[in-house]
Amino acid sequence: MNSSRRRVYVTDLDGTLLGDDARLSDRTRTGLVTLLESGLVLTVASARSVVAMQSILAGLRLPLAVIEFNGAFISDLGTGRHLVANTLATELAVGAYELIHAAGCVPFVSSFDGKCDRLYYSEIGNPGMKWYLDDRLWNNDRRLSKTADLSSSLSEQVACLTVIDRPQVVEELRAALAERFDGRLSARRFSNEYFGGWDWLTVHDVRATKDRALARLLDAHDLGDAEIVAFGDSDNDIPLFRCADRGIAVANASDELKSLAAEVIGPSNEDSVVGFLEREWQLRSSVL
Repeated sequence: MNSSRRRVYVTDLDGTLLGDDARLSDRTRTGLVTLLESGLVLTVASARSVVAMQSILAGLRLPLAVIEFNGAFISDLGTGRHLVANTLATELAVGAYELIHAAGCVPFVSSFDGKCDRLYYSEIGNPGMKWYLDDRLWNNDRRLSKTADLSSSLSEQVACLTVIDRPQVVEELRAALAERFDGRLSARRFSNEYFGGWDWLTVHDVRATKDRALARLLDAHDLGDAEIVAFGDSDNDIPLFRCADRGIAVANASDELKSLAAEVIGPSNEDSVVGFLEREWQLRSSVL
């Protein structure tokens, strides 16, 4: 390991940096504040929105912008301003919405209207959707916008369509989207680790990936030659691990992600990421 090479750390949130309650523990928050004040270069790459990150990461001053919606936006954490947007073309957003609607599902629509971020919803049809809405309400998510006509939001810059339903319904819809659009959009299925039995399907532009967003972010800061150390737990972190110099998986990570990891550390609910960062920072400081 070249101790003189610049190093950038990038971490996922849910299942990685956050605990089982989807919050940042006091231990992790305190540790990160100290590390960041000491010069640690850290950013976040998450499926969450920057609005959610502002609530979760309150008090942390990250030196780089954050990657939200798995790469749909690169945004300034402090202001929420989008620096880069990889959003769905209108015809793709409309086509995906129509297929979702035909399957009997109602999505949440995350978009940018040119001035503000929006999270549109209409009817809440199952407990999984109610959990999603309640979680956003608990975090005082200012994007929430109830509407009787979801389709009207599709003319905005759509970052993500989110469908929440039973696993079989979600998988059938994912397969239908993949067949209909044949690589022109990205449809990812995953489980809600906080509320079992209800899977999520997120529909993004194909450019919205964590690895592409990270490469663009680092180039903008003249950090293209930096050593990348990435932390993650789920399959949507696979592109990130493949572009990183070292991928660090938490113990609760998927088997596929662990197979790509340079190291497997403790579980997310034991402050394992901040513990790893503290050990590395102490070692690097002693060498320098």
